[in-house]
Amino acid sequence: MAKERFPIHVEGSGDASGYAHERVLVSLERAQGFGQLKNLPCKLPVGCRRGGCGICRVRVVAGEFRADTMSRAHVSADDEREGLVLSCCIYPLSELSLRLEPAVAVKDKGQKAAKEA
Repeated sequence: MAKERFPIHVEGSGDASGYAHERVLVSLERAQGFGQLKNLPCKLPVGCRRGGCGICRVRVVAGEFRADTMSRAHVSADDEREGLVLSCCIYPLSELSLRLEPAVAVKDKGQKAAKEA
């Protein structure tokens, strides 16, 4: 049985490909290792690899993916609905177009209320 492979385009940086069972971050790391993401200004941002640190934030500009749980401290529910996700937590289901995004902490409403009290 052939494993389904999908093209992954990284805006301004190059192209990779990934499998439906493989995290997009792993696909991007492999592509960088093979010199396919030549226009990345620096090494691909990688942190905990489990959705907790927020370093590998990307915006899915086009395409379908499956997502694991991500830390709401780094990706709010609204962000996720708008395609802002962590590349270590998504798996391609079609061709993807991505834009690398800076890592930022999202303020949780509960944290805000506790701080104001």
